[in-house]
This record gives sequence, structure tokens and C-alpha cells, in this order.
Amino acid sequence: MIKNPSNGSSRMGIHLKTLAGIMGLALLTTLLFFNENYEGFKDFLVIYIWGLVVVATQWLGNSFIYGLLDKKYSWQDQLVKRAIFQILAIIAYSATAYMVVMVIMYKLVVGSLPENPLSWGLRSSYLAILVSFTVSLIFVAVAFFTNWRKSQLEAERFKAEMLMYKYEALQNQINPHFLFNSFNVLSDLVYEDQKKAVSFITQLSQLFRYVLDSRDKELVTVREELEFIKAYTYLLQSRFEEKLTIQNELEAGDHEMIVPMTLQLLIENCVKHNEISASQPLSIRIVRNGEYIQVENRLQPKPAGSESKMTGLSNIRQQYKYFTDKEIVITETEDTYSVEVPLIISDQK
Repeated sequence: MIKNPSNGSSRMGIHLKTLAGIMGLALLTTLLFFNENYEGFKDFLVIYIWGLVVVATQWLGNSFIYGLLDKKYSWQDQLVKRAIFQILAIIAYSATAYMVVMVIMYKLVVGSLPENPLSWGLRSSYLAILVSFTVSLIFVAVAFFTNWRKSQLEAERFKAEMLMYKYEALQNQINPHFLFNSFNVLSDLVYEDQKKAVSFITQLSQLFRYVLDSRDKELVTVREELEFIKAYTYLLQSRFEEKLTIQNELEAGDHEMIVPMTLQLLIENCVKHNEISASQPLSIRIVRNGEYIQVENRLQPKPAGSESKMTGLSNIRQQYKYFTDKEIVITETEDTYSVEVPLIISDQK
């Protein structure tokens, strides 16, 4: 395997920056807090090394704790738990490490232990606790703001995607192919059966009315969607007649929601990607399967080279991610193809 030299240089750069930060902070600490404790360069060097050990153990130890908590607790999903664990862990480690280092360095420099090492260490560790607590609060504040901003951006992105999805759905409903097929059927009906032609026009107008009304809605009730599907089914069966059968076995509900035109897109996929003829009539079923709506069709795919059906399903997936953690389920057997979309209860998000 060929190694990327940039990875090694990047890690080296991080290590050098860490070393520079530790040395710089140790120097700053020595100059600010211990400027009266040394008379010559030798005293300064001893105190600087002392401070260097303290800063290094605090920096590296706290960095390790941050990394460990990053793996276990997400700032985005577990903000409160992460903040509590981080503050407690940092304070406990900082106080213990500072006290141990101070006692050891005292022994090395002075040559003996303080009269009461534990009491002396505890008294001297207050600064480490204060600094660590302050730094932890800063981290929590930054993480809170970052995740708040991220949620805002995700909400804005969702709105943009939802508008694009609805725009594409509207385009699909009024694209030239759909209009051509609909008006073709209508022109035949005008001469053959004027009463049926009036019904066709009524259903067509209801379809477009629903498309326009649902543009500004994130969710609609299952009842509303089924009323729309009745009109859409009527238009399709007027075109294909006995070559297409759509069985709706789903009961309407007012407290269960769905993304607008989801069922229409699933039915459209069935029609678009399967053979429909007198010798191969297509059968589609709409049923409830637990907390899902299932659209199932007999599998009789068109010859290879037809347009993929995954684009529309990908659009639906993106919309449902905002409302539920449940996945869209796709099942394909030798004879059938089905897609299940989750129902969304109206009092939920």
C-alpha cells in the first residue's frame, strides 16, 4: 500500500503545534504567577521546567479525556450528559494530576516532601480546578452554539430541499408527457363518452388543485392523500383501462400524516418501470402494514435500459429523514416489488 506523505507531515505539524503550545503556556505561567520566586536564570529554569511538567500533564491528560468523551457522547445528541461528564471528569483529573505533579516536583526540587503532602497538594490544586472548570465551560458554550447553529443550517437546508422536492413534484405532474397523455385520453372521451369526459376533467382539476394546495405543506393527512390518489388513479385507469388495476385497501386517517404526493410518486414508479399490456396487466396494491403504508406491484420490469426508479425514492427518503427515524423499506422478490413508507403521527415532530 502506498502511504500518503502528507498524512505524516500533517501529524508532525499537529505534534509541533501541541509542543509549542505547551512550552508557550508554561512560559506564560512562569512569568505571570512565579515572577517573584526566582532570582537568577537557574531559578527561572527550575520553575519553568516545573511549570512545563504541570502544563504538559494538564494539556495531554485533558486532551485524552476530550477525545474519549467525543467517542462516547455526541455534543449534538447528548449535550447535557456530555457537558456534565466533561466538567466532572476534567475537574477530577486536573485536581488529582496537579496535586501529584506538585508533590513529586517539590520532592525533586526541594529534596523532601512537604509536612503534610496531601493537605499541601489540595491547597495548591485550586488554581488547576478553577482553570479546568473555566475551560470546560468555554468548551460547553462553544459546543452548544456550534450545534445550535448546525441545527439552524440543517433546518434551512431541509426547507430548501423540501421546496425543491415540491417543485420537482409539481413539474412531474404538469410535464409535457403527462399533459399529452391526459389530453390524448380526454380528446378520445369527448367523442366517445361526453359524460365520462366531464368526469375526467373534474378529476384532472382536482389533481392539479391538490398539487397547488400542498405546495406549502410539509405533511398532509392520509385522508387528504387518498382523496388525491383517487383522482390520480382515475386518470391512470382511464388511460390503461383493464391493463392496470390499482387496489386501495388503506383506511383513511386524520391523525396519521404523510409527505404530500408520496403515494403518487410510488404509483408512478410502478407504472413507469413495469410492462403494462393486455397480455401483461399490471396490478398495484396499497395496504397498511403496521405503522407503514405499503405500495406493492407485480414485478414485470421493462427491458434493461429504462430509467432507474431510485431517484424518486431517494427524494422521498430525504423528506422523511426530517420527520422520523424510521427507514423506508424496499422489498423485492421474484414476483413482487414493494415500498413501505412510515406513517407520522400528527402530534409528533
